[in-house]
Amino acid sequence: MLSKNTSSLPNILAGPIVRRADAKQVCFWLITKQAYNFSVKLFSQQQQSTWFDAQLDEQQLSRVQVGTHAFVNLITIQLSTEISCGSRVSYDITLIDNDGNISHLCELLPTLLYSGQSHPSFVIRKQIGQMLHGSCRKPHHPSDDGLVIVDQQIEMGLAGKSESPDLLMMSGDQVYIDDVAGPTLLAIGQTVALLGLFQEDIDGATISNSQELFEHPHCFYQRPELLPDDPSTANTYSQFFAAKRKPIFTSVNASNHLISFAEVMAMYILTWSPEMWQRVHISDATIPEPFKQTFAIEKDIIENFVAGLDKVRRALAHVRVYMIFDDHDITDDWNLTRGWEEAVYGNSFAKRIVGNALVGYWLCQGWANDPAKLQPLFETCCEFFTENGINQHDLLVQHLLDWEHWYYCLETSPKLVVLDTRTQRWRSESSLSKPSGLMDWEALSDLQQELIGQPAVIMVSAAPIFGVKLIETIQRIFTFFGKALTVDAENWMAHKGTASVMLNIFRNRKTPPNFVILSGDVHYSFVYDITLRFRHNSPNITQITSSGIKNEFPEKLLKWFDSLNRILYSKYSPLNWFTQRRNMLVRHRRPNDHKLTTLSNGAGIGLLKVDQRCSKVEAQQLCASGKVVTFTKQD
Repeated sequence: MLSKNTSSLPNILAGPIVRRADAKQVCFWLITKQAYNFSVKLFSQQQQSTWFDAQLDEQQLSRVQVGTHAFVNLITIQLSTEISCGSRVSYDITLIDNDGNISHLCELLPTLLYSGQSHPSFVIRKQIGQMLHGSCRKPHHPSDDGLVIVDQQIEMGLAGKSESPDLLMMSGDQVYIDDVAGPTLLAIGQTVALLGLFQEDIDGATISNSQELFEHPHCFYQRPELLPDDPSTANTYSQFFAAKRKPIFTSVNASNHLISFAEVMAMYILTWSPEMWQRVHISDATIPEPFKQTFAIEKDIIENFVAGLDKVRRALAHVRVYMIFDDHDITDDWNLTRGWEEAVYGNSFAKRIVGNALVGYWLCQGWANDPAKLQPLFETCCEFFTENGINQHDLLVQHLLDWEHWYYCLETSPKLVVLDTRTQRWRSESSLSKPSGLMDWEALSDLQQELIGQPAVIMVSAAPIFGVKLIETIQRIFTFFGKALTVDAENWMAHKGTASVMLNIFRNRKTPPNFVILSGDVHYSFVYDITLRFRHNSPNITQITSSGIKNEFPEKLLKWFDSLNRILYSKYSPLNWFTQRRNMLVRHRRPNDHKLTTLSNGAGIGLLKVDQRCSKVEAQQLCASGKVVTFTKQD
């Protein structure tokens, strides 16, 4: 059961998480209850060498206060002596308060260590030999948590039973801002109060201040009654929302959609670390009677989720972690159509809700993917955060919405390119209701430049570039009738311009001969091997979709889709010639060499094994249930 203890706050509220790290730079992310000074030691126990051991200065520590007792810290250490490839880097982080009191990381978080360890550690490699990847971690989904599998993989690596993963790539929906369980929302409210997370005034809403949220009778399971509904945009809504009244909450699961910045920050703290769960009390006393049964079911699932958070935090402290957003990190159907954008960004309350989630993404995910690249954003936005709250909240939101550099690359071997498929979209000029392209022409041109001259590339796209043709066809039919939002018609082939440019990138003779595409989003897993028809020197493309970390597709429906897709779009089916990728030959890898099935359903984490030129690519799904699915390449 969850603890009722609220007597004291932990020094570390979330983290530490190892973020961008290579031979020349190491980054850590963590949230603390006060503004500490930090000392960091990076060393090798095996080689008895030390790369860094000092108290951090202003260039090495960036900090943003998000509450009376909550500070987001990004530690970025540039090394004078490079870390040799393959080294295991042990570390200690020392917290120093204003009175000079010293606390060491492992004293504060003893569960951070594996058996036999005296300090946490991670491996630095330029060569990617194997990596873990996945998306879609929904805390109240009834499956087990795939991030616990990451902990098991690291533990086996430390014990010499397998190779340690080189990095963990989380490719979208790390949090579900728009789909929150009642018990989680209750814990969020108590966390906001305990930490004094910054509240905000709200214009154009039923409530005038975010403090009123948890006092409102519609707070739990009835939040659509609180959400923005601007009559001035009724004509826009009618063209693409049909009977839906709310401009941004198109999901049927938005009954507890987060609204305030304080709620978003509490969600991140509760999703990645167990500390605040030990200080909240989960009871249905304030839950309206019609929702008590749902609350009870969710409470059991959430308690199981919380039980694994010690292992999740330990895993994230022992492997380099990279992230990119997808829609649920902000809200369902985020920027799906031009009509959606016009309605949402033309409504001050809707814009604030989307902006709050994006500020949370910047602070807790995006910032540490590439601190140097995001330094201008930090320098601009840190001034809005004061010890008394956020000044000019709407202007802060606008700066985040205007930022166009969320994508990033790692100069690994092979090179890792992580796409932003959400904020630089190719909008339809002909219709408000047609899906936008996932990247616009300029963004795709920049991508092309990143690829030229590379022998091989691992590309991360939140949504699969090559999806299940049957499902894409269903989405096209709904789009034709103006219902793109109804079926989340977000696939690369939904926009003709984007699809054409992306496929031409693969056809271009100057781009890499070998690609691996990692994706998620869809809540099932599959692997495709793709080559160009009618070309002898075709690039070899392997797309690996791993989804979800803690989410699954309805089992019976997936089996129907799988069977119908194989029948209607078999190798020699004429229907293939009506798709945009008709000049590409797509071969399915069979999960566990199954003769018929091509799609695999099971929460967990993907495991990619690859050589330097991506000429040999192995893919597995390590299921949270304990099952291991190996995708077998067809001859």
